[in-house]
Amino acid sequence: MAESTEFPSPPLITEAQLQQCRASGDFCPILFEWYKHVAVIANFLACVRQDSPTVREIAHPHYAALIGLLNRCARLMHSNVVLSHEGLFGETTAILDRCIFETCVRLVWLCRQRSTEAFSRYFAEGLKTELVLKAQINANITARGTGELEIEQSMLGSIERCIQTSGLTEAQIKESKKLPDLATMIENLKQDRLMYIVGQKLGSHHVHGTWPSLLFHYLDRDENGTWHPRDHNCPTHVHQYAVVPLVVLSAVKVFVEFVFDQADEIAAFHGVAESIEQKILAIYYETVGTDLEFAKEIRPSSG
Repeated sequence: MAESTEFPSPPLITEAQLQQCRASGDFCPILFEWYKHVAVIANFLACVRQDSPTVREIAHPHYAALIGLLNRCARLMHSNVVLSHEGLFGETTAILDRCIFETCVRLVWLCRQRSTEAFSRYFAEGLKTELVLKAQINANITARGTGELEIEQSMLGSIERCIQTSGLTEAQIKESKKLPDLATMIENLKQDRLMYIVGQKLGSHHVHGTWPSLLFHYLDRDENGTWHPRDHNCPTHVHQYAVVPLVVLSAVKVFVEFVFDQADEIAAFHGVAESIEQKILAIYYETVGTDLEFAKEIRPSSG
């Protein structure tokens, strides 16, 4: 997949498959195929080489951050495919969905900012923690007075490599402004507040194990009102198979706009992406009906 030069072909959905889903009222099998396809597209674009003629001039660490975020989306989506293909692990795919959502927002924010400062703030966010760890390790070495332990040498070397690859100095990392939180990023991107609440706040239930999360995935109540652990029977919800690829497609379109240098190629990809969006939305409409507008409001706009 990473070495292919041909754009991924869409899944072939037959009329018989559509009729079968309509008869059962379960459109997950078809949306599952489109979910996989979007993951493949994200991986395909993450593998576009920076020296490709279609890629405009971008600082190498910045390009690495963008394709890393895009590949993170693809890999997490692939993990959800493996986890959910037999109708299980819905509690786990919900956690990964929250990670995919945040990754998409960060990717879009970096592309929309179009500034060195934005990338520096992104790099520094993680590296500040590395500097705290480095200071603590060095303090332990000094206090012990017997030299570095092998594990300390390894950890210090790893921290130094992380710093060097960012292109920032320790001073620049320390002085860098804090990266905006997700709510602020979404606000900067002129998105509806609903997107933050549904994508971030509700998604965080599954990450942190709040009471709503326990009710949704981990507890059952018998006829006497007694709570007991839920069995291993949580499917991935149809909303996840539809909304997540729509979110990723929106982010991918922004990535292409920022990275590609030729307007005709950007337009061509937008056409492909919008065609996929329409196919997903058409199927999703048969599942949620009038709730379709709600689904549109909780994905990051590529416009």
